[in-house]
Amino acid sequence: MGSHHGPMWRHFIDKIPEHDLSTKTVLDFGCNQGGFLRTLYAARPFKFGLGVDIAVESVRRANELKGDMPLDYRIADQLSDWSGRFDIAFSYEVLYLLPDLAAHARQIREVLREGGTYYAVIGCHADNPLWPRWRGLIAETTNLPVQDYSPDDCASAFISSGFEVAARKFGYDGFVPVDEQSQYYATVVERLTYADEVKVLFRMVKSG
Repeated sequence: MGSHHGPMWRHFIDKIPEHDLSTKTVLDFGCNQGGFLRTLYAARPFKFGLGVDIAVESVRRANELKGDMPLDYRIADQLSDWSGRFDIAFSYEVLYLLPDLAAHARQIREVLREGGTYYAVIGCHADNPLWPRWRGLIAETTNLPVQDYSPDDCASAFISSGFEVAARKFGYDGFVPVDEQSQYYATVVERLTYADEVKVLFRMVKSG
């Protein structure tokens, strides 16, 4: 995900209640080229951030772009050494590409400290009224199989793994770019409704 996601990322950050991250260690799961953690650090500086992704080239590029920020980027299968290390974890539009939600929930639980929080945004889900159109379009642009999870599926996976789960509408209230032609949106109202009402922001807290 590139810089054009910046307004959505900033809205995401604005919606989390943790304002002082200066002592926190954070994880971005599915970091792509690292833009979210750089955006987060600029808004709410943290102690250390790790981004993980399956794409080797994206991880390499993320490390090139981090400058002197306290960031590291690694391949996603390298999380086994980070048990209990993170206070907060994030993912943005990643869950629908994961083949096993339960395994992901267990992995996030393992790397979070007790009481740690995972924030996950998903708009690509089975309850999205645009999903029948989108699913095929997305499948053409990703190397990963697209999953048909509903928000209920996401919640159930984390509840079963020992998280306290809450959710809200993403509620994006900024200006949404409008292109003359889009494969994803037929109308302006579809764009606005998706960003405001369809995207879901989960807050999952690791409980005892």
